[in-house]
Amino acid sequence: MATADKVIARIQAEREALNAHPEQLYDLVNELIIPHFDFVKISKYVLGRYWRTASTEQKRVFVEQFRTLMVRTYATTLLEYSGQTIKYLPMQNDPGSNSAIVRTEVDQAGADPIPIDYRMYSTDGDWKVFDVTVSGISLVSTYRSSFASDINKDGLDALISTLTQRNSAAMAGKSP
Repeated sequence: MATADKVIARIQAEREALNAHPEQLYDLVNELIIPHFDFVKISKYVLGRYWRTASTEQKRVFVEQFRTLMVRTYATTLLEYSGQTIKYLPMQNDPGSNSAIVRTEVDQAGADPIPIDYRMYSTDGDWKVFDVTVSGISLVSTYRSSFASDINKDGLDALISTLTQRNSAAMAGKSP
């Protein structure tokens, strides 16, 4: 997976600058990682049945805010990177299918490797991620459960407002 290798190489090459200015990780994530994710599809899965009843504007703002949340999450994770190696396992896919699971393990000194699987699909020859599973826990399922609870309690607009406020506050600090 060339993307992970590029990200690791950039982190290693720019470690000193990133330590001095961790907010630059947002740019790195936006440049190298985010283009490989389909945030509209992820958002549809995360919102589940609420996606069908959301207005066009609610969908647009949710996708934007969820994307920002993911950029912050990846940047924070990358800030903790300290030379772990990524092992690429055999990919799982059905012949003739436009979907696949790219399986990896992140080796850690003195601990079991962390399995990370990327569920992807191909559209027009371009592969996009639509779910990430870390140690058997799906990002989509986790957010769907959490957000469904929030939506049931306060509504979709309240969830979008909360995400917007959290993202704004975090980005104002600019440090992941």
